[in-house]
Amino acid sequence: MSTLAEQLAEFAAGTRFEQLPPEVVSTLKARCLDTLGVALAARGVDAALAVSDVVRRWGGPAEATSLMTGEALPAAHAALMNGTLAHALDFDDTHLPSVVHPSAALVPVALAEAEAARVSGREFLAALASGYEVSVRLSMAQFDKELGNSVFFEHGLHATASIGALAAAVVAARLRGLGAEGIANAMAIACSMAAGLAEANRTGGTVKRAHCGWAGHCAISAAMLAQSGLTGPPTCLEGRFGFFHAFCGERWHPGEVIAGLGSEWLSPAIAFKPYPCNHFTHTVADAALALRARGLTPDQVQSVTIGTAAASWRTIGDPIAEKRRPQTPYHAKFSAPFAFAAALVGGSGLGLSHEDFAPQTLGDPTRAAVADRCSVIVSEACDAIFPYHFPAIVEVQTHDGRTLTEQVLTNLGTAERPLSDDDLAVKLRSNIGADGQELRGHIAQLERAPSVSELMLAASRIAPREAA
Repeated sequence: MSTLAEQLAEFAAGTRFEQLPPEVVSTLKARCLDTLGVALAARGVDAALAVSDVVRRWGGPAEATSLMTGEALPAAHAALMNGTLAHALDFDDTHLPSVVHPSAALVPVALAEAEAARVSGREFLAALASGYEVSVRLSMAQFDKELGNSVFFEHGLHATASIGALAAAVVAARLRGLGAEGIANAMAIACSMAAGLAEANRTGGTVKRAHCGWAGHCAISAAMLAQSGLTGPPTCLEGRFGFFHAFCGERWHPGEVIAGLGSEWLSPAIAFKPYPCNHFTHTVADAALALRARGLTPDQVQSVTIGTAAASWRTIGDPIAEKRRPQTPYHAKFSAPFAFAAALVGGSGLGLSHEDFAPQTLGDPTRAAVADRCSVIVSEACDAIFPYHFPAIVEVQTHDGRTLTEQVLTNLGTAERPLSDDDLAVKLRSNIGADGQELRGHIAQLERAPSVSELMLAASRIAPREAA
């Protein structure tokens, strides 16, 4: 009987563009465009500058485009650079309920390998489609319904980084022309390389921004090693000392890996992010925007109680002193009090955008005063919904004695509250400072493109937002 990795590899090796449902092709294109926009917006971020400094010193063959500089780098180095950019602003998409961000690892790897191998747009899309399915299925295997959370997250692990390496290794191996055996070996090799800790979500540090980049570098390295003859255990996923037992113990679900494989496509349900901050804060921001629309102003706020799920509280509400007064823009992205204050003051883009997490906003006395009045608590009602959504129940006491309540129980950007094409266009403009017409044109024609080179050239020509 085939192992889980072997079944995934057979699926990936056999996926053809002609088999993809129209909604899958459509979502793949939208995610490529969204990821490119998010990555291009991150070119001034400290973590991206650090990674760029390193990869430019490594050297190697000119194979794939760095979105940071427009230079051609080895494919693995380009994936490290572009994956870091794609995750650096916490604006990349999220699969629910697994709480894994698939695109920031998958899209940079697929673009780098497709550019290096000069494969067609159709082959690029077919490989990427298989990668998304592997990503979502592995992600759901570590989601525990009884626990109501990702087992990785409960253990302090960043599932996005670890699972991203495995799924992206499948994409890289497929684009390198490896068959099912080679794809399985690439995935197994990546199992020994994949890693990522979530502590930076709580107390700071910039390493998390590089997690998806490192997952991409790992993925291409694993595919290259498999291509050169290195092998991995066929039971890399379910074995006694395999990936899931190592990270989850007995709390994982092998049936999720292959249920409906090849007939049920899961990628269209992945949620787009409307705001460039931790996804747990989004409903908090929505509640503030709704209260603002009702006429609430910052000077009227006496106190704010933000109810959220226990798992969300650990990330966006604790320790409360640090969350009320984040010391860096990145830390602010993981703060419920700051997200509420920024949205109530009035944000850009779809409600909050990059300008709302700029360094100068941290010292803004109006935002700081509102954030200081915020408390974050665990809500049983929110716990009952998490992580299918990341709900928030916000109660505001005003100086004139009123009590105002907003409940936001579903996330904007999910299937229940989808972002429209116009919304995604606003998001793209907020990222690249332009309308993105050339990028959209290349993405729309991907299945007819002989390669992704023109797409990457167009992306590399977009000036940073400040210059734009």
